[in-house]
Amino acid sequence: MELSIIIPSFNERENVKIISGRIIESLKNQDCAYEILFVDDSKDDTPIILEQLSKEHSQVRYIHRENGRGLGTAVVEGFNKSIGKKIIVMDSDLQHPPELIPLIFQRLKEGTDLIIPSRFVPGGSDGGLNTFRKFVSWTARTIGRISLKRMRNITDCTGGYFGLNRSILHNAQLDPIGWKILMEILVKCEYKTVHEIPYSFVSRHAGESKMSMKEQWNYLKHIAKLIWNSDEDRRFYLFCAIGALGVGVNLISLYILVNFLGLGDLRSSIIASFIAMVNNYLWNDNLTWKKYKKKSLKRRFFQFPKFLIVSVVGIGITALLAQTASWLDLNIFFGQFAGIVAATLWNFKANSLWTWSNKDTNESREKTKVIVSQEPVQLSKQAV
Repeated sequence: MELSIIIPSFNERENVKIISGRIIESLKNQDCAYEILFVDDSKDDTPIILEQLSKEHSQVRYIHRENGRGLGTAVVEGFNKSIGKKIIVMDSDLQHPPELIPLIFQRLKEGTDLIIPSRFVPGGSDGGLNTFRKFVSWTARTIGRISLKRMRNITDCTGGYFGLNRSILHNAQLDPIGWKILMEILVKCEYKTVHEIPYSFVSRHAGESKMSMKEQWNYLKHIAKLIWNSDEDRRFYLFCAIGALGVGVNLISLYILVNFLGLGDLRSSIIASFIAMVNNYLWNDNLTWKKYKKKSLKRRFFQFPKFLIVSVVGIGITALLAQTASWLDLNIFFGQFAGIVAATLWNFKANSLWTWSNKDTNESREKTKVIVSQEPVQLSKQAV
């Protein structure tokens, strides 16, 4: 089987027949053996309609789950039960135009690992959403792209319409919460190329939207879970947390040195900063970069001096931006904040590449190539 089209459904009795017909129509001139697999959690009579469809069309199959756990798990079950070498995932609400399937399939055959129809590249549109839904969607995408490194170059990282080669699913432990299965794939699967193509998101044809406050909360839990399960993202947040802890250690040490030991302000400041650096180094060495601890005594001996050098440069970056803000008659606190952000990014990157270099491990991933297509996508009038 060349292609499996996986469609999760929940109470979509009015849409499943329409979407099946449009998929069959869009693929009628394609030399392609395919299946349409519905993974259904419906509480209404949608399974009866799916049974009828499966009898009328040999391409249609369905799985009905009595106690399904949401759209994400439905897609994962579809991955496990489908047989196509290429897979396309789409919603059953007709907001994802089936007429785009031949182009997605063609791009997959050409060797691209992951195809994402995007509303946010030239030629795309999210006009099928009202103003409130657009704001919610923008907020969700922004949170995801800021929080997770592998999603930052993807314009439509929370979409439900995508195609992939089955090979990228091998060894991926997919365990989604809620409905954003694409995020799970972007973070956990191994792929080299992502191709975004434009499409227009259309208004719901029938049925009701499944968006709710519960799903929004599930989305945030999903983000947190992906961060914890992603080494490259978890390290950054641990590094920031340890940095915040170091500020507390610095201030407490300064208080003790000045008020109890009477060492003087300047001497106390220098010693307190050194104590904080040692504290940060030990936490980072045993937690943030635990997997990259140097085994040889010689290499470990040079790690702490490297960390100190990186930290001193970070202090210089903060001071420079604070002074620049002062020269420009900007608020000094703005400059200091900008300096802290820049220094944090510098410290993390420099320590990753130098102090705790992972070049000796097999864990570094190849950089993903993201291709953005601006080719016009011609859809039939029926799809509009």
